[in-house]
Amino acid sequence: MPHIQLLDDDLINKIAAGEVIERPSSVVKELVENAVDAGATRIAVHIENCGKKLIQITDNGHGMDEENAKKSIIRHATSKIHKEDDLFSIHTLGFRGEALATIAAVSQMSIITKPEEGVEGFNIIVEGGLVVSSGIIAAEQGT
Repeated sequence: MPHIQLLDDDLINKIAAGEVIERPSSVVKELVENAVDAGATRIAVHIENCGKKLIQITDNGHGMDEENAKKSIIRHATSKIHKEDDLFSIHTLGFRGEALATIAAVSQMSIITKPEEGVEGFNIIVEGGLVVSSGIIAAEQGT
């Protein structure tokens, strides 16, 4: 009889990714929903090789500061809910804090964002769910 063993965190994240992200179109859906939730009035979608090489979503939503951009790739990190009662009054498309973390876990990702009240933008480079670099970049408001 096989022994039961605990899976490492990397494998757990990849298994969980399959529940949220089934195919490239799922990535597009989640990122467009994030843009809508951020109040975007303009959303541009650029895809190469059916999403296998590149999926790029650009919006003019409220954007994020560097700290929040880094937090956005952590599982269950969300700006939408703070307490259990919030679950009964959700008015956004996303709220669980799963999408960006899941996408980050299974891809190489760059988050370029500038908050509406900010002067500078930020570029966060993520590989395998971990921030590998971040820095200031010229950017328009949004993500």
